Amino acid sequence: MLRHTLACAAHPLRGKGDARRMIWAQRTARAAFVFAATSLSAPVTNAEEGTFPAPAGEVVLTITGNISQTNRDHMAVFDEEMLRALPWTTLETTTVVTDGVKRFDGFLMRDLLDYVGAEGTGVTAVALNDYVIEIPMEDFSRFDVLIAASMDGKRLLPSDKGPFWIVYPRDDHEELQDIRYDYRWVWQLIELEVH
Repeated sequence: MLRHTLACAAHPLRGKGDARRMIWAQRTARAAFVFAATSLSAPVTNAEEGTFPAPAGEVVLTITGNISQTNRDHMAVFDEEMLRALPWTTLETTTVVTDGVKRFDGFLMRDLLDYVGAEGTGVTAVALNDYVIEIPMEDFSRFDVLIAASMDGKRLLPSDKGPFWIVYPRDDHEELQDIRYDYRWVWQLIELEVH
């Protein structure tokens, strides 16, 4: 908690916090139940085939900026079911805000960015709590950076680092134990902007 509190103080805030938090709390309360009750292993639909559907459920993640695959107003918006269609993987690592090794389940950031045809040098990650940080695009090719939806088998909720948490494989690479990378572990992730 201390790391994230310090990080929030060190970076600019967005300002639309109260309204965004209220809307997001309503959306994620409903979506979390649907997500937890369904399988996470549906086959992926390739965006390059031109079949990028609009979300049928509540939007839980938005991608904007320099992307070639969109499904709403020049953005790529995803509901839980669409994200489950991406290849899922597991990462076990320690974090600076939890005790011991934790198991995270989710999808690789590079797979998501490939799916929407992202081109650029960086990504701005935006959290529900108004935390905003720039992450170099090269992180996602160098490391298996995960967008985690669950920790130790439990769905991440907005009240505890959900709906999504950017997780780095810090135990696999000594350089990832540098504090510069700790700031990039964005929890309560709701938006990515490619630039």
